[in-house]
Amino acid sequence: MESTQFKRFFGALLTLLGIAVLLFACVAFLSEKPVLGLTVSKWESVVPFLVGSVFLLTGVNLVSRV
Repeated sequence: MESTQFKRFFGALLTLLGIAVLLFACVAFLSEKPVLGLTVSKWESVVPFLVGSVFLLTGVNLVSRV
């Protein structure tokens, strides 16, 4: 019981973190100004997009398996 609650909580946390990182990557890709104080080029915004995608898919997978 406690294990499934932890998995569900951790999955939700990863999902929200993935969405936030994906939004950052999209804004950084579309913006030519610094985003959150970081200057990110078009190609450098691919890395946060991939990391956010991994977090999002892992979180959704954890929540859906419980």
